[in-house]
Amino acid sequence: MPLTLNHGCHTDSVGTMHFPRIKSLHLSLATKLLVLSTLLLSGLGIPTAEAISFRQVPATNWVHVLASDTDKSSAVRTNTAQLPSKNLEAVSKFDVTYNNFPDWAKKEVQESLDIWAANFRSSVAITVEATWERSKSESILGSARGGSYFSSFPGAPDPGLWYVSALANALSGKDLDKNNPEIIIQVNSEASWNSRGDDRPTRTEYDLKSVFLHEVGHGLGFSSNDSYELVSGVGTLSMPTPFDAYLQTNDGKRLADLPSPSKELGTALTSSLVWSGALGVQANGGVKPKMFTPQTYEAGSSTSHLDESSFSNAGLDSVMTPRLDSGEVFAGPGPLMLAMMEDLRNKPPAGITNDLPLSPRNPVALVGDASALITFDPPANIRTSQISEYIVKNIRTGVEKKSISSPVVFSGLKNGTSYTFSVAAKNALGVSVETKTRAVVPQASWKSVAFDDDSDGLNLATAVFNGKPIVAYNDSKNADLKLAIFDGKGWKKTIVDGEGGTAGRTTNEISSAISVCVNGVSPSQTMHIFYSDVTEKDLRYAKYDGKSFSFEIIDGNASSVNKYEDPIRVRTSSDVSVSNACVATASEIQVFYRDQTQGITLGAVKSDGSSWRYELVDGDRATDGRSTGDVSFHMKATLVGQTTYLVYDSVTVFDEKKNVSEGSVRMASRTGINPSDWQYIELDKASDKSSIAGYDIAIANVGNTALVAWLAGPSTTPGVANEIRWAKVDSPKKISRIVSGNFGQPGEHLSTNGKTIIYNCQERLCAINTEQKILNQNSIRLVTSSQELQPIDSVWLTINKSLNLLANKKGKMVLLKP
Repeated sequence: MPLTLNHGCHTDSVGTMHFPRIKSLHLSLATKLLVLSTLLLSGLGIPTAEAISFRQVPATNWVHVLASDTDKSSAVRTNTAQLPSKNLEAVSKFDVTYNNFPDWAKKEVQESLDIWAANFRSSVAITVEATWERSKSESILGSARGGSYFSSFPGAPDPGLWYVSALANALSGKDLDKNNPEIIIQVNSEASWNSRGDDRPTRTEYDLKSVFLHEVGHGLGFSSNDSYELVSGVGTLSMPTPFDAYLQTNDGKRLADLPSPSKELGTALTSSLVWSGALGVQANGGVKPKMFTPQTYEAGSSTSHLDESSFSNAGLDSVMTPRLDSGEVFAGPGPLMLAMMEDLRNKPPAGITNDLPLSPRNPVALVGDASALITFDPPANIRTSQISEYIVKNIRTGVEKKSISSPVVFSGLKNGTSYTFSVAAKNALGVSVETKTRAVVPQASWKSVAFDDDSDGLNLATAVFNGKPIVAYNDSKNADLKLAIFDGKGWKKTIVDGEGGTAGRTTNEISSAISVCVNGVSPSQTMHIFYSDVTEKDLRYAKYDGKSFSFEIIDGNASSVNKYEDPIRVRTSSDVSVSNACVATASEIQVFYRDQTQGITLGAVKSDGSSWRYELVDGDRATDGRSTGDVSFHMKATLVGQTTYLVYDSVTVFDEKKNVSEGSVRMASRTGINPSDWQYIELDKASDKSSIAGYDIAIANVGNTALVAWLAGPSTTPGVANEIRWAKVDSPKKISRIVSGNFGQPGEHLSTNGKTIIYNCQERLCAINTEQKILNQNSIRLVTSSQELQPIDSVWLTINKSLNLLANKKGKMVLLKP
């Protein structure tokens, strides 16, 4: 199998390659990427303004602190106002997941986080994933990166810059990606650490708390997003951060404005750079702080640190130099660093305008309800033109709108009437030549009635229980698991879990995928709900008999990881919170779920009167029809007769930046519950026309078969789908497909009732009639017109013989009908 990312991969006894755990590559990121390819070409994306969408890409640049052999065992850099104390007022909260950390090290880490909690403001909890392992170089004491980069989110000081996860969440006041940690830190387990906990390392020992203080700073935004090619001297800065925007060359140019990739940028990365933020300059006595930019570029050190020679003896302000001396101890981040971190919360001053802007690229007018959504990409000379605004004009009416970003919403249009729009860019030197969209015809969206005004229905699952429709759901507001049961006249809503209580309930937030199955005979059926919490990341189970609930943890709560090589399957300590799907027969319940730690698909089966039996379904080997791909980011399951069909996506190849470059949709099926009876096929896989299939999965029974739907896209735009595809399980090679076109970028979530497919279209909902013989843009209808911040989940419900779609609209759950 071809593999472009092999760090951390492992091979089994037959030489099969297995992928490492890469949580930041959750395929849900695709829904927030508008056009990544244009960002890579232009270097700087100008994102959304009026719309409430945002862009997100994985963070891939690791930044290090290196060991220095200089003895500073008598130097303790301290500041009593920042010493850890029970009385220190916290202005943020840090939650840590430890991988292999010894107990003494956990105490050091917690002390450093307590200090940061008193110095970094955020209303959103900051999750840290900390791993204790041997570093690739013995000189590296610790490494850090953010989880992702975000731009154009609500609250972004500069929508054209990319903010690391923790900083973006702090500025927006929302957790923009609940599925992944904000900061990832690796600590060198082989370093000579002071493990006594006395804050007094010897001349040959290093202080772990100081290292963690340093690395958390990087994870909070103190780092550049640049890269450098040593042979050619070419520098690259595809997605500049606010940190990059504050870095200046000797002639006053912003690092973020230099052409990328280019030798000019490469020269800047190996020449003098200074910090231009007003607060940082003030904290440094009115002098612009010098950054670490040696003539020979040092990956993981250059650009992202204060200059070693200028600040190595600057007391607490030495904490963000690239090297930590043996015996050296820091008790806080230092006033200079804190001032620079505060600069990151403000909009950087504009750079120098050198050129008249070229025309905006790729303008598109998308269908709305009495409206149109105009999207466009920045001009090719975005780096040097310093655009102040975009001018979008309705050519039919002459009405103009101005915006600093894409997209722009034009409302007050007539449904059924054709409109065309023009887009131009403006800066201090003038206005570009305008560029025009193709015609678009607005159409009416579906009508809606309220279902739950207090929930946005982040994740939904539905079933029929004792002849009545039911919905299990959670939301991003309260993070509780709720159950709604229709009694013939209205909906009875109950909080199932998430607020604590007895019998195994939890107080942890619940915002993960949900699956629901029902078995038995009405009116004495049993409901089975599977879900996960965001703290323990266990697979939880609520069983309901119509009168009372019982609760159980199915998996994730073991003392150790059940390795994929182990033929004896038992509970695991892995993160099993990403996805799940269930099916139920009269005597058995089966649940399937992703092991995020190992990238494999697991299963648990329970028959009447027996305990749970565990199995490994896929992702472990390349024999017997199985796969070694990173499987089941998304999954769905159904029963057709006595046959279980489990459909899921699989990532097979990553590029050097950890973007998915090849992926497939797989289907496993069996009759009965024997682990050896699984049969496997690939419904869709990489080809010359479409390299990535997956992103999300939907399945629904249709007569004696089932219809499966998924998304697909080319590897030229990693994470960006452009097609919706579907097939039936009894004729899997007969694949239908349609391009979303002027309805916008397709993304998760998907749902289907076997006849109509619902998909996210530019953060809205659209519907495809799969029964039309000729598939084109007329086969797609607009369901909702308002853009949502989170991907919109939806489920089909039959209420009093009337078919409805349940989904989120403007932050509230509603029932929708054409």
